[in-house]
Parts: sequence; C-alpha cells; structure tokens
Amino acid sequence: MSFSSEVKDELAKNITKSRHCQIAELAAILKFDGKIVKGTNGEEVLEIVTENASLAKKSFTLIKKIFNISTEISQRTGNGLNKNHIYVITAAKKEQIEQILMTEKISCLTQQKECEQEMVNGLVVQNSCCKRAFIRGAFLSAGSMSDPEKSYHFEIVCPSLKWATQLQEIINDFDIEAKIATRKKHYIVYLKEGSYIVDILNVMEAHIALMNFENVRIIKEMRNSVNRQVNCETANIHKTVSAAVKQIEDIRFIEKNMGFFKLPENLKEIAYVRIEYPDAALKELGTYLHPPVGKSGVNHRLRKLSEMADEIRGYSKEEETYDKKISKDSTLNRF
Repeated sequence: MSFSSEVKDELAKNITKSRHCQIAELAAILKFDGKIVKGTNGEEVLEIVTENASLAKKSFTLIKKIFNISTEISQRTGNGLNKNHIYVITAAKKEQIEQILMTEKISCLTQQKECEQEMVNGLVVQNSCCKRAFIRGAFLSAGSMSDPEKSYHFEIVCPSLKWATQLQEIINDFDIEAKIATRKKHYIVYLKEGSYIVDILNVMEAHIALMNFENVRIIKEMRNSVNRQVNCETANIHKTVSAAVKQIEDIRFIEKNMGFFKLPENLKEIAYVRIEYPDAALKELGTYLHPPVGKSGVNHRLRKLSEMADEIRGYSKEEETYDKKISKDSTLNRF
C-alpha cells in the first residue's frame, strides 16, 4: 500500500462528532466526487462515485449520521486497463437529494461551468474545525501524497482556478503556504516543504501518518547531515593534503637550487619540520617548533618559503630564456 493510501485510510476512519464538521467534510466529498444524473426512470439521482472503498464507506456513514438517510452502495468494474472497482453511493428520492443539497448549501452538482464558480459556501467553513474537516474531505476525494522516502509532495487536484484559489485560502488560514500549479486542464494546490506537509497532516488529524512522516524526515535529515559533514571533512582533507604537497615541493626546490644554509633560522626550522611531518596539519606543525608557534605563524613561514621558491623559479626561467637567446644568436653568427 502506498503512503498516500495509508493516509487516506486513516482519514477515512476519522468520523468527527460535530455535525457542522461532518457537513463540511461531506461538502468537499460531494463537490469533488458527487454528481446529479438521470436514473432509469428519468428521475434525478444523487451519486458519489469513487475508487476508494474507505471513502465510499465514510460517505455512506456521514450521510447516515447527518441526515438519517440510508443510501445504497453498489460496485462496478471500471473501464481502465487496471479494471479497478468503482463504488457508487446513491440517493434516489427527490426530497432526500433536496435536503442534502440545501444543508450542504450546494446549488448544483453538474459539470457545467456555472457550478464551478464556488467550491464551498463560506457558511459551511466558518469555523476552524470545519475548515480542517473540509480539507480532509477534499484530500480524500482528490488528493495524493508522495512517499516521503523519495520526495516531499502533497497535492489536491481541482477542476477550476476558482476552486483551487478558494482551497488555497482555506489551507493558508492555518499558516501553511500552499501554491497553485496547472497540469493539463486541472489546477493543483500543492505543498513541497516537509514542514508544511507535517502541518497539513496535523490539520487533517492524520496523526499516525504524521508520526511516520516525521520519522522518515528525521532519518533523511540525519543522513543528509552526516553526508554533508563527511563531504566537508573530505574536502578539508583534500585541501590540507594538496597544500602540504605543494609546500614540500617548494621546500625541496629551494633545497636543490639554493640550499637551506642561506635560509633564515625560522624558515630553515619550519622547512625541516614540514619534510619530517608531511601529513601534519599547520597547528600540529607549530607544536614541533622551538619555541612552539601558532597556526598563523606556521602558515606565514610556509608562505614565505613558497614565495621564495616562486622567485627562484622566475630567475631560473629568465636564465633559461637568456641562454636560449644566446645560443640562437651564436648559431646565426656562424653563418
């Protein structure tokens, strides 16, 4: 079972005791999954159609608790490649349909554009608890979540920008910064920040899923922290080794081309110590000097040696260039 399915199963089992919150949650389910269709006798029938068995059971329970109406649940096989089961909750009596729509303050449940202008009446989601219930119903009907082991992503798919904007405002009332994106003909209200997804799970009262999500997030953050630390230490080691190799090269070059006897005593001492302890850090090198010298002092002396080596290399290059020029001139004079 996917993480998204686990969250929905938990939410489907959460039946709030407050009638006004039940109305708000059912309003979301009706707007996303409900529709008015013509029955076999030409009469209007209210249907809630879903592939989620837990959502079908919850819709049946909510209608029963709110209106004391017994609806019918039927099952059929979908037309897709997977042949998924589709569950249909049906209310066929006219007075029952009118009661449901009036209580939920829903004017229509068709696919016409005028029915997309408002997702939910503001009176249904006046209270903070009702907004929580409405978000829960919207996610159950049209939402999904990625596995936190792979990525952080929470979304609810809306058929119109008006719906998406209203849902975004309801979510943002909980200090969560939901964003809107387009995907084909739909509008996606989504969250990508791990902390916001934790907050929305808490808002929907998916507490078990929240703890599971947090456990994964903590482990991932610890792993990332360790990786960053290892990468940082590796880079520092590489930098230290590269610097030490360059320092030893410069010292050997000075020894070969000039000799240590011409060096000042402090530079001669650090040259010997660096050659004797090629893997030591600057701070450690300072402890081998007499008297001991700090890291900055060691760095200053080694930099002096490096500058001296570069000067010798410069002189050697000028002499080499001069010798080549003299040799060339001598060859030309012979002719």
